[in-house]
Amino acid sequence: MADTSTATAASVPLAPRALPLLGHALPLLRDPLAFIMSLSGYREMVRVRLGPSTAVMICDPALTRQVFLNDRVFDKGGPIYDRIREVIGDGLSTCAYPLHRRQRRLCQPSFHPSRLAGYGAVFARAAELKTGTWRDGDVLDITQEMMTLTTRGTMETIFSGALPAETMRQALADTATIVSAFFRRMMTPALLRRLPTRQKRRYDRARDRLAATISEIIAERRADPTDHADLLSTLVAAVDEESQDGEKQLNDAELADEALTFFLGGMETTAITLAWALHLLATNPDVQHRLQAETDTVLNGEKLDPAHLPSLGLATRVVTEALRLYPPAWMMTRVLREDAELGGVRLKGGSTIVLSPYLLHRRPDLYAEPDRFDPDRWLGAQPDRATYIPFGAGARKCIGDQFALSEAILALTAIVARWEVSPVGDEPFRPKVETSLSSRGLSLRLGERRTGGDAGLRAAVPRPGSVQPPVQPPVPRSFQPSTQPGVTACPVTHQE
Repeated sequence: MADTSTATAASVPLAPRALPLLGHALPLLRDPLAFIMSLSGYREMVRVRLGPSTAVMICDPALTRQVFLNDRVFDKGGPIYDRIREVIGDGLSTCAYPLHRRQRRLCQPSFHPSRLAGYGAVFARAAELKTGTWRDGDVLDITQEMMTLTTRGTMETIFSGALPAETMRQALADTATIVSAFFRRMMTPALLRRLPTRQKRRYDRARDRLAATISEIIAERRADPTDHADLLSTLVAAVDEESQDGEKQLNDAELADEALTFFLGGMETTAITLAWALHLLATNPDVQHRLQAETDTVLNGEKLDPAHLPSLGLATRVVTEALRLYPPAWMMTRVLREDAELGGVRLKGGSTIVLSPYLLHRRPDLYAEPDRFDPDRWLGAQPDRATYIPFGAGARKCIGDQFALSEAILALTAIVARWEVSPVGDEPFRPKVETSLSSRGLSLRLGERRTGGDAGLRAAVPRPGSVQPPVQPPVPRSFQPSTQPGVTACPVTHQE
């Protein structure tokens, strides 16, 4: 790299295969993960072109953490968040730095540790209900099934009750339409995004309909201010005593933005994480059998409850490893609010920075055999905050990370308590790269555990010769409810 006293962005190497006018848009659209991993040889940073614009891709964990920790300079922005704002406006996950601290203070009570057990119980019930509808031998679109499960749980957590069946079905379809369109819209020039194509009309209808559903719920809640013991009640009642501009509570537009943020984030990201975890178990039956044995031992005939979480060590490690291999937020962007130096390079205000958890999580110098599913790599180990970043870091780290982890661990336990999953066919399944690292289209076959529990999640008697789980450590400290004052909420699909 050039002399650090004079280095500028122009001195940062440009990634190969850039085309005139298009830049790197084609390889990003054709095989974005392969393109991202091709940049892993650049140990610090590399320039990437998206059409006429140039962004700086950060490949180093220490520099990535520096960007996360300095959110005043490296602010939320760039093509990803521009597209997300089309749906959720300036919610906590997408708002700029000047708005962020006030919104964090108003949302923080919704994720107080005392509320997490109640949220977890909701998801345990939702998982129990969902798994009770399955039949032995079913071949399921597992991502769609997980989306239905998390939609029900998220709606009850936020709005203290599930939507009517038809409204829920429509909300699920609208969410799928919106999420699947994010990545292509991010890569499409602004002029083309405005063309009234069939895809754009479908996207606009889904966005408007979902927003109208949320707004109607908020209007009903304003008319009935009873504490419903849900997340929306805490948002409505939240007061920011530190506010300097007189706006001490969220107005209706802000409530809608926050509710959409938590609804889409809590539903879509957790569903994808669960689907990937089940895919990894299906293709690694030895780990699946160990997890079943752990589940049988921990539940021991009891109903699944959040109180079981500290004992579900292997389930925790499976979810941790699924998030390493398939982080939903595979790529994130930031925009400089002012000139700044990063890694000895002077960057101008307005520059776009690109960060990739997927790249860091699969670097062989950071993880042994990085492409191998090995939940025991976390046995007795704490995830490194610089190299393991599925939820981001710093003041913009996901406020709902413990919420999401608890959901995923409880739902996974509910599933393996009763069911075995296996692949359909021999073809390897590849991620569908959208704004999230999607498992859309993943099918798995169900087999009922003949010695397993009933729909009430009675634990199975361990089968003769089954592998007994090792003594499990407590849930890692990083997975305990956070009271860190700088921690704030997740964006829509990224949970970051």
